[in-house]
Amino acid sequence: MAEGDTILRAKHRLADALVGQAIAVAAPNPRGRAAGVERLDGRTLTRVDARGKHLLFDFGDLVLHSHLGMSGGWHVYERGAPWRRPRSAAWAVLAGERAEAVQFGGPTLRVLPASRVAIDPRLARLGPDVLADDLDLDRVIAGLRAADPARTLGDALLDQHLVAGIGNIFKSEACFAARLDPWRPLSSLTDDDLRAVLAAARTQMLAAVTSGGRHRFAVYKHHGPCIRCRGNVRHRGQGDANRTTWWCESCQL
Repeated sequence: MAEGDTILRAKHRLADALVGQAIAVAAPNPRGRAAGVERLDGRTLTRVDARGKHLLFDFGDLVLHSHLGMSGGWHVYERGAPWRRPRSAAWAVLAGERAEAVQFGGPTLRVLPASRVAIDPRLARLGPDVLADDLDLDRVIAGLRAADPARTLGDALLDQHLVAGIGNIFKSEACFAARLDPWRPLSSLTDDDLRAVLAAARTQMLAAVTSGGRHRFAVYKHHGPCIRCRGNVRHRGQGDANRTTWWCESCQL
């Protein structure tokens, strides 16, 4: 699933290509037509926002909401350039003066009245965005403290209602950087522990935005001894969703 760093990179790429322009909108695939994206045709795109793993395209009194899930993606092409996938697979095509953005797949594509965004159940329940410029770590920690104290750290970090944007990669990587066992219950962690793992996730994800995602992971999908202590790196499913967590059983305490 696309994590917050991927979505923030997509936001920058899409905004650079299309913001401030009147957009020609098409929906080659029936899924896009069902979402009503053609209602946006001819409107000016005023901004693109990222909220955790969600993208919001502001067209004035209407907003296009996209969540890419495990399989979706936004591609940006020069006008007239060949696409990497067939046109029939495109849920939405947003064409500007020199570029066009194309969404393929994903669980969510819908058009909302702008007046409903702040109270929309799916969006209003999102926790603070870990990559937001005004991130308040104290607020996130307070939310984690209010959660089930028996919940494990790795599982809690994936809860988008507690903190938005962290996915399976940076859950594992941030716990490793903070030297914390992702299987520890929240009740066993200090506020300093929680601050350290959240700060590590934010730092790593912002670095990934800058690098374009080109970096080596310390534990995620790592096979062999720990790069820090030469201990045993393990992995297994965690939480109700059984998302795989990677960690070193020797140096993460």
